[in-house]
Amino acid sequence: MLLIHCPYCEETLPEAEFAHAGQAHIIWPENPSAQTDEEWENFLFIRSNVKGPHYERWRHLHGCGRFFNAVRDTVSDRFLTTYKAGAPRPDLETLTGEVK
Repeated sequence: MLLIHCPYCEETLPEAEFAHAGQAHIIWPENPSAQTDEEWENFLFIRSNVKGPHYERWRHLHGCGRFFNAVRDTVSDRFLTTYKAGAPRPDLETLTGEVK
């Protein structure tokens, strides 16, 4: 069972309390209606599939209901950290001890 820390409630709870909400720090097009079908498809569905630390968005669905960001290692499925939405990305070198 995965345990996830909500940075708002300050509680670490089972994954069933949360909902995955996709990749974090995505910049939306300024004018979505001006995108071609191919550009819109690429924006909505084509995401990086990294091996290792990955920035994700989560929602504490059965708690405070707020969205937050997390860094999860896709190899070990371990959460390296969680942080409030709007906060800057944490430095991966500090989290993992590896130089990227």
